[in-house]
Amino acid sequence: MQGLLITFEGTEGAGKTTQIERLSCRLGEMGYQVRTVREPGGTPLGEEIRTLLKHHPAGRGMSSEAELLLMNASRAELVRKVIRPALDAGEIVLCDRFYDSTVVYQGHGRGLDLEQVERSIAFAVGTTIPDLTLVLQVPLAVSEARRAARLGLGSEPADRFDEAGREFFVRVERAFEDLLHRHPDRMHAVDAVDTVEAVQRSVWSWVEPLLPSA
Repeated sequence: MQGLLITFEGTEGAGKTTQIERLSCRLGEMGYQVRTVREPGGTPLGEEIRTLLKHHPAGRGMSSEAELLLMNASRAELVRKVIRPALDAGEIVLCDRFYDSTVVYQGHGRGLDLEQVERSIAFAVGTTIPDLTLVLQVPLAVSEARRAARLGLGSEPADRFDEAGREFFVRVERAFEDLLHRHPDRMHAVDAVDTVEAVQRSVWSWVEPLLPSA
């Protein structure tokens, strides 16, 4: 039995991590084999690239082109070392961001040529396409407030993407809307402003119909 690849997208502070954890627990309790991964990251090499992209001082001032290539280097490793083997073993893979984020952040956000972005993604992932992509949505003001709260609590180190500025995240928000319209069969919006439990129910409504018999 082939597994399922379910990816979670959305702007910063939308609550993806919480929903992935809850979904993973629920699926595990039902008897499914579940693998959770994140992008960039998910492998030893990928986690090193993640640090360079998001937190390491050497990453400051990185060109947008280098950012794109590093994202896809991490992704290529994750797809071949983790995601494809897990799917072949019949597991359900829950991925915190995947290639849609690169279209949105590096393509629309950074202003790179979208054809070049999509070619680099295709080289990295090959035929590995999500079965379902859920885009958790919150208004930009909510995203900003949640990001500020995280930084204020010191729960996360400084992230160079958070320093991109409001206009960057306006472009990101619009780009996610564009992708939702372009890929209605695979991508679905989830209102993430509601309670955690309400968002969880919405996520489940999209996931449950895809599940094979455990």
